[in-house]
Amino acid sequence: MLGPVDIEVIRNALTAAAAEMDVTIWRTSRSTIVRELLDYSTAVFDADGWNLAQSARIPGHLNSMSAALRTLLTQFVDAEAWGPDDVVITNDPYCGGQHLPDIIAYRPVFHEGKRIAYVGALCHHIDVGGLAAGSYAATATEIFQEGLRIPPVKLIENGKRNDGVWAMIRQNIRKPDLLLGDLTSQIASLEVGRAALIRLADRYGAEAMLEAGARILDQSEAGMRAALAAMPDGTYEFTDVLDDDGVDIGKIIELKVKLTIKGDEAVADLSGCSPQSQGPVNATLASSNAAVMYALMSASGGGFAMNAGCYRPITVIAPEGLVVNAKAPAPVAHRVAVSHRLLNAMFGALHQAIPDRIPAAYYGNSYVCTFQTIKADAKRDVLVEIEIGGSGAAPHKDGVNAYASGMHNNSNIPIEMIESQMPLTITRYELQPDSGGAGRYRGGLGLLREWRVDSPRCLFTANMDRFLSAPYGLAGGQPAAPGTLTLIRDGKETPIPPKSDNRPLVAGDIVRLVTSGGGGFGPPSARPAEDQARDKAMGYVTG
Repeated sequence: MLGPVDIEVIRNALTAAAAEMDVTIWRTSRSTIVRELLDYSTAVFDADGWNLAQSARIPGHLNSMSAALRTLLTQFVDAEAWGPDDVVITNDPYCGGQHLPDIIAYRPVFHEGKRIAYVGALCHHIDVGGLAAGSYAATATEIFQEGLRIPPVKLIENGKRNDGVWAMIRQNIRKPDLLLGDLTSQIASLEVGRAALIRLADRYGAEAMLEAGARILDQSEAGMRAALAAMPDGTYEFTDVLDDDGVDIGKIIELKVKLTIKGDEAVADLSGCSPQSQGPVNATLASSNAAVMYALMSASGGGFAMNAGCYRPITVIAPEGLVVNAKAPAPVAHRVAVSHRLLNAMFGALHQAIPDRIPAAYYGNSYVCTFQTIKADAKRDVLVEIEIGGSGAAPHKDGVNAYASGMHNNSNIPIEMIESQMPLTITRYELQPDSGGAGRYRGGLGLLREWRVDSPRCLFTANMDRFLSAPYGLAGGQPAAPGTLTLIRDGKETPIPPKSDNRPLVAGDIVRLVTSGGGGFGPPSARPAEDQARDKAMGYVTG
């Protein structure tokens, strides 16, 4: 029987293993979206596929990776035929994934012939084919237009590369060297995680590892139940919206949450959300679940490990065919639009239960834009940018400017890295004044970023939202400013639709993106004069 100190040592060792995997990808990956923007995640799972420990990476990944692995184990892969030197990958949203750029890799861990765990790594790859570079097509109407679908398949079998799978991937993507380099990085991280777990099992034994995993999950379940029990019982409803799906222009998409807290359990009923859309803003249930779980976990106050044990007291109701639980072959490239906005709606509902803990809406959107530059010799390069905005003001402090919030935990791609590798120049990169919502506490500011095309030709794709529906304020706070996207050609400014594919650009064209800030908290009239003066002195507010 393991004592409490043993459990704590093992739990921290598992977290350290996930962190080692994280660092491995960071140090060995090839593309800017993985190495610089840090759009990847790593985790350790028990022998049944439940998340035990995770790196400090992307909430949307980490809270869905268990669902993906469990789907593989129950529907697609025979665990008994999954050997210790096999790596299984998939990117198919309808086989447990989220969207096609996210390739997930898993490997089982055995000790003295007994499976004790799995390790997993997910990377958002720079391109997996499809009708737009970066595989983020804004106007796709079915998943077949979005890129290469990889069913659950053994990329590595008995320690040897499955050359046919590698060749199939290489043949269907725009930047094969970058993607296959990043995929190799994922495989290396799995080996690092596996080795760390084997060292731990050498010390404690296989049975002790299984016992520790079960108790770690039980502890987190108990912590989550205590946090829910401390919230007032009741049913809380909130609705936020997407501007549209990029195909049916102007038709808003509702994300309606009905959250019921009763005792030490919570039910999030998403039945009131809009039906799935023609355009690629749909989400799979795994993606939507991740947003619900993250909302409740982040509102819990912490004090316990975040893992699959936290999911046990939470029920999500989302009938198939809704935008939060789309049916194949619905397109899902920009599924994060739904998960961001669903998180905003969850926070809006939670504010009614615990108003002293929940901030106003953050920017609630991934500002995804891709540039496929084409040089005179026809060489093509691809840049995928995912910009952020301002965080919402909290009940007791201002929002943070240009801060990766909510479902994000990304960095930015350094200007020097872009300009040294591609025929693009960043002409402006700055905070956007007046973009945060006014309030007793001001919302964080969004960003302004400009890219100048230096190649003879370029194809530009945008997949964004929050251009009409602004991030909300709370407790009398004002909404933030919405975003804008503009083409500047020969000094003339022309709006670019925020969801558009393969817009032709030429040398000298400038694309300017302005992102949303965060909502304000409390009435603006209550903001102290000294804070208002500081806002003006810092250039945060101009009026």
